[in-house]
Amino acid sequence: MSLLELDNVHKHASDGPRQRAVLREVCLEVQAGELVVVWGMRRSGRSTLLRVAAGIERPDAGTVRFDGRDLAAHGKRLIGNEIGYCHKGLRFSDGHAALDHAMVGLLSRWVPTATARKRARVALERVGAGHCAERRQSELSSAEAIRVALARTLVLGPRLIVIDEPVNGVELIDRDSILALLRALADEGTAVLASTGESTGLSEADQALVLGGGELRGAPGPELAPVLTLKRDSAQRMSG
Repeated sequence: MSLLELDNVHKHASDGPRQRAVLREVCLEVQAGELVVVWGMRRSGRSTLLRVAAGIERPDAGTVRFDGRDLAAHGKRLIGNEIGYCHKGLRFSDGHAALDHAMVGLLSRWVPTATARKRARVALERVGAGHCAERRQSELSSAEAIRVALARTLVLGPRLIVIDEPVNGVELIDRDSILALLRALADEGTAVLASTGESTGLSEADQALVLGGGELRGAPGPELAPVLTLKRDSAQRMSG
């Protein structure tokens, strides 16, 4: 049984007085430990697809299941626990540091402060942001901000991480290391579903998919070539 399954999913959006089909008969399966990346142009619906897959939005038709459970019925319990939707936009409270930000989800679940702090430090180290623990939001680079956001998601121990455009806005020199980190997290058993607007974002994906005209298709066509591939051994070195 797949960890995540989208079965014949449809989703519409208002476009002035008319309804526009964003997703049409979308079918997708994500296995545990798999990295799945969806490429699409701007307004292709890739962000909507990820929100529906994470249970944040409901499909207009079709079914989304996580570990066999219908997200329409169980989504509220699964989101933030077994499903981690990574919000890239960091909003630190005044005077708070990255460590405090990574602890928030644990504290909201009544985890003791000392335990939450320890687990948050471990998560920051895992994503290569241990050195950012005491930094304020304004002191983080774009790549460091993504790593801190991933730590905040990872600290809750999700089985699936959903992240929209993880390298968007990240300096070119740092993008490969972010992609390598996602690959490493998947290799450790956490499924990752991501979107991208760049062909290089498909590097090392177990499934590289294309969303266009509301339809989700398989391997990208020649218009996306060349795709730069990271070797797994180099990905592991870069993921820290």
